[in-house]
Amino acid sequence: MSPREKTSKFDGNSHSKADSGESLVRLQKVLADAGIASRRGSEELISEGRVSVDGVQVTELGTKINPLISKVEVDGEAINQSVTKSYLAFYKPIGVISAMSDPQGKPNLGDYFRDRNERLFHVGRLDRESEGLILLTNDGDLAHRATHPSYGLKKKYLVEIKGLFGKSQIAALLEGVELEDGLARALEVTTVREIEPKHYWVEVTIHEGRFHIVRRMFDYLEVEVLRLIRTDFGPINIGEIKSGRWRALSQPEIEKMFNALSLKR
Repeated sequence: MSPREKTSKFDGNSHSKADSGESLVRLQKVLADAGIASRRGSEELISEGRVSVDGVQVTELGTKINPLISKVEVDGEAINQSVTKSYLAFYKPIGVISAMSDPQGKPNLGDYFRDRNERLFHVGRLDRESEGLILLTNDGDLAHRATHPSYGLKKKYLVEIKGLFGKSQIAALLEGVELEDGLARALEVTTVREIEPKHYWVEVTIHEGRFHIVRRMFDYLEVEVLRLIRTDFGPINIGEIKSGRWRALSQPEIEKMFNALSLKR
């Protein structure tokens, strides 16, 4: 019988009577830690009735279980709760969409990781015409926190622009520009190089992850973005990675990321 067919309600209290509070973990975190999906994606799986615990369908978000003794299944298949965590830094090329698959066959992140056994998901997004650093992991907790606004991880971009750009434009970016979805403000703006009059490379640091936010900020100033490269995501720098290549994060990098997100290992 599939999880969708099981209508009995899972009673988390039966576990809490036998287990201490410290041993109980939210079901969506268990799924995320097993690399099934991000925390948000795991919540969707639960709401859709695709998850069962000890043979009983669970649809209530916030349900807590003891992962050491509970059998968790997704679509009738038991999950592996002892998954080795992977943390990868990838240089996304221009023209690749930030998705692990695409029904229309568009180039996507998943195309570059077909040979890996674990189920990876990307941390945040870069629009199709942007390039640079994007993180991939099977650690749902880290992915959730790294993209949550409350943790405010800084993202740094190297931007090639064309148009009038000087002190007044830099001041406007630092003070904030009013976009259709609210104020957008840069934390740091530095002119890296002037290629020719009205043609520059600029470095911009922000903490937000709104759709096309850097491009829209320059568009507000009537400055054209010719190229946009993300070089840093939180404490992780793209380093010497070439376009279309990836590397595993080093242990010091992983520790820095965990510290920035107040996560314990």
